[in-house]
Amino acid sequence: MKSWSWILLIILTVAIKWLSFYPEWVEKNYSLGVYPVISRTQRFLFGWIPFSLGDIFYAFLIVVVLFKSFQFLKLLFKKKITRSYFIAGLQQLIFFFLFLYVVFNLLWGLNYNRTGIASQLKLEVKPYTISELDSLTTIIEERLNQYSDSVNQPGRNFLNKKKNLFHESFMAYKSASEHLPFLNYQNLSLKPSIYSYAGNYLGFQGYYNPFSGEGQVNTTIPVFLEPFVAAHEMAHQLGYAKENEANFVGFLACRYYPSIEFRYSLYFNMYLYAFGELYQKDSVRAKVLKDKLHPQVIRDINNLRDFYKQYKNPVEPVIMWFYGHFLKANNQPAGKLTYDEVVLWLIAYYKKYGVDAL
Repeated sequence: MKSWSWILLIILTVAIKWLSFYPEWVEKNYSLGVYPVISRTQRFLFGWIPFSLGDIFYAFLIVVVLFKSFQFLKLLFKKKITRSYFIAGLQQLIFFFLFLYVVFNLLWGLNYNRTGIASQLKLEVKPYTISELDSLTTIIEERLNQYSDSVNQPGRNFLNKKKNLFHESFMAYKSASEHLPFLNYQNLSLKPSIYSYAGNYLGFQGYYNPFSGEGQVNTTIPVFLEPFVAAHEMAHQLGYAKENEANFVGFLACRYYPSIEFRYSLYFNMYLYAFGELYQKDSVRAKVLKDKLHPQVIRDINNLRDFYKQYKNPVEPVIMWFYGHFLKANNQPAGKLTYDEVVLWLIAYYKKYGVDAL
């Protein structure tokens, strides 16, 4: 915490904030320039390790925070908190958060401010009409019902082996990159989250660790969700930081891969987003569509509902509240609803490339 380190941190913090106002510069020089080198290096260095190094890092941070908090409370209880001690502690805290902010943004976070997938595909993403949303939901339901006929337990059992799931996810991006070169993914680094069971109580299916470049998948969730979750986290690794964009990139990756399980997972997740949006705007029409669902889809929806019901707890809403505000602070004003905004990209995509593109 020497004076030069403070000056450097403050300069970098201001520079990062200033650059965030120039998405085109971020896209060209960071997202398509510096960041791919950073992310490939991270995946090359840590991808081969069978466990999540990033999860170990998070555990270390939690232990440090708890230890420091215990020290503070102990001194507070003994009334040994002096003015100089308090000021020194406050300085350390500010320095710590400034350091995390700078490292987070330099390693990945600046991607929140890029022009993104819409500019790469030249999509006109704008508010949709109820008619357009109805059309999208109908198309996705048709695709979902189509693949429901071919879904079988042996295929799902195959993906229950995480090595198979992660390899197939890698192959999905390899297939997609033949059509969309900017989705080229190298050096696989997907890991089962050490905190998967805790994630069921906290409400997450996967996450990306910008400090290690690893994508973590909650491997305790129903298997029909996992292919899309893996594709979503890999989209983050490619620099698509916003959740709506990561959902759309995950859609592209699974859409181009000729795997029944991956396409079913894709359309199942997209159906939940589209149906949820339609239900809010026209519940009568949504219920009509729901009655046309394939029995396999209905079973999976019921299984998913039962799965999350057993983990329901009062802590999850609090965690999701904080997470929503984290998203808002990172250029996603809709907070948790940013995930649902994938329907904007899907509608813009099929309006440009036709219904068959879905």
